Amino acid sequence: MSTIIQNRIAQLRELMVQHGLHAYLINGSDPHMSEYVPQRWQTREYISGFSGSYGWLAITLTRAILWTDSRYYLQAEQQLDGTGIEMFKAREAATPSVEDWLAAELQPGEAVGFDGACYATADVRKFEKVFSARKLAMKVDVDLLNELWTDRPALPLNKAFLHPVKWAGKSRKEKFETIRASLTEKHCDLTIIAALDDLGWTFNLRGADVDCNPVVLGYGLIDQQRVQLFIDLSKLNGEQQAELKADGVELIDYDDFIPALRKVKDQRICFDQARTNYLIHQTLKENNSFVSALSVPALLKSMKNEQELEGMKKAHITDGLALLDFQLWLENTLGKESITEYDVALKLTEFRAKRIGYVGTSFFPIVGYRDHGAIVHFRVSPESANELQPEGILLFDSGGQYEFGTTDITRTIALGPVTDQMKRDFTLVLKGMIQLSNIRFPKGTHGCHLDVLARVALWKDALNYGHGTGHGVGAFMNVHEGPGSIRPDLNDQPIRPGNIFSNEPGLYRAGEYGIRIENLMYCVEDTSNEFGEFYQFKTLTKFPVDTRLIETALLSLEEREWINAYHQSLLSGLSYFTNSDQFALLKRLTQAI
Repeated sequence: MSTIIQNRIAQLRELMVQHGLHAYLINGSDPHMSEYVPQRWQTREYISGFSGSYGWLAITLTRAILWTDSRYYLQAEQQLDGTGIEMFKAREAATPSVEDWLAAELQPGEAVGFDGACYATADVRKFEKVFSARKLAMKVDVDLLNELWTDRPALPLNKAFLHPVKWAGKSRKEKFETIRASLTEKHCDLTIIAALDDLGWTFNLRGADVDCNPVVLGYGLIDQQRVQLFIDLSKLNGEQQAELKADGVELIDYDDFIPALRKVKDQRICFDQARTNYLIHQTLKENNSFVSALSVPALLKSMKNEQELEGMKKAHITDGLALLDFQLWLENTLGKESITEYDVALKLTEFRAKRIGYVGTSFFPIVGYRDHGAIVHFRVSPESANELQPEGILLFDSGGQYEFGTTDITRTIALGPVTDQMKRDFTLVLKGMIQLSNIRFPKGTHGCHLDVLARVALWKDALNYGHGTGHGVGAFMNVHEGPGSIRPDLNDQPIRPGNIFSNEPGLYRAGEYGIRIENLMYCVEDTSNEFGEFYQFKTLTKFPVDTRLIETALLSLEEREWINAYHQSLLSGLSYFTNSDQFALLKRLTQAI
């Protein structure tokens, strides 16, 4: 594979010379600024071999650099080996940004090229500032991958489907009017919906154009009089089209979006620079003005309504039952038959797929035994899989998409005898998860204010983890959802009631093992007094934590009470739905400590 990548980079450099470029940028996104993209836009993996979901690639005539974050350091080192591509550790203070590195690497007058349709307007604005100071030229409409990738996949043709109000909680018309009211508040005439999850939420529309994410390719335009949906019309049958039209939606072909933008004039546009590509900006800028603001649907979507929360609760009950089946299989099979990490990934999916309402996985399962557990987002294959043994610990991070909700859970479990260090590490991680689960906090609190709670027990032992602690989660939508997060970086969005976050501290010892414990939780109003309004989190995830790995002496009384109460809630909440084997296992796994 490394030889193939070397050849592709060499061919890319030949194209760069032909186009007068001294550097070419690839971020692996699509025109919708998606984290996970259809095969057509998996450009970063095609040119580098790196399959992680985050990374920026800069290729000059002499060097090639991949920036990625701590989730993928070990994976990138392995996948880039022999390709000639260097890895830079993104989001670390000593690492220069892509644009700063290029400004130092290139000479004044040289040119940087990229496909502006796949870059956020906010990113290109940063490029402009840095490159102009260095007198570097910028060519924003160069898709060299389209010339190089001769068998590049076409746009996906999967069917779309309508998401019922029963689980959406609000009709399309209600959502349109809420968006229009927000536009009025911002003194705007029009908004563009470019992010696929924003589109799906706004139009109560789902699809299968991106693996694991129930979204459909499309764009939306909403003003005070019209609602336009740009989509491949073959994805919708006549009945679905009729329902959308009855709600006032004009259906227009996906390929007509940019031509339609050229006709937009004298509009004050609510424009999310982080979620809208630069080609859209360039098409509109001559004849319109912009109000830079967060995408209206992005914020509304993050605050789940009552029906969405009910669907998420139902999804987690369903998921918990599937995981009980998985645990039974693992316990009954380990030591009797050969089991690899890849087998575990397949079984996690198999047991979920048997459940009513299952649509698909919310991401490909991350399964790590021994040294693979320390690769934060390890994607196992049949060839790379470790074989499980009845000793040590197994980390598995997986989730499901159900027609009523989305799940994401990580558990680290003992397969047999474990070391004292494993137990201590596990318990320190667990303490962090409990502290974040149990906190009361004032209105206006940001994720960075709470992130430390998940780390303080680890910090006391001079330990840490490099990834964020919590990401937003959609309701039968993308498993990674903005705009809020719980991580050390400052995020300008406070935590609001209805927000759903993961809570997933971890610890990774390279070459040995990894530990992560993850629950999903949602924010609710708690109490109000003369000191202000206070919120708290409620846990959604319904599967036990492995108490065999807990060093009980390290837990405070409050932490022991939390884990016992959590397990008691699982026993009472899941028992009604279990068969005899599941109930016996659940009862054993939830015994008080």
